[in-house]
Amino acid sequence: MKTILVLITYDVSTISVGGKKRLRRVAKKCEDYGIRVQNSVFECVVDAAQLKTLELALEDIIDPTVDSLRFYRLGNNYKNKVKHIGVKESLDVEGPLIF
Repeated sequence: MKTILVLITYDVSTISVGGKKRLRRVAKKCEDYGIRVQNSVFECVVDAAQLKTLELALEDIIDPTVDSLRFYRLGNNYKNKVKHIGVKESLDVEGPLIF
């Protein structure tokens, strides 16, 4: 099945205890599918079924009245679309996760 790179960003209100729990749950779910590249930003290489499953799972976690999710589909030619500058090394999201 064809995989694509999806950039997932989220903003979860942490004013309440419930918000802090939602924030941790969103991050944990994203970790199941990809790599954290910034505090609330994940790069995930997924197929269409995995993306739909992840979207539904995240929608079930957040409170849409105070939280938000964004999914940027960068496609399968993503290596030419992502440029990184700065301290964190760019990771090969399809490579082994051995540091």
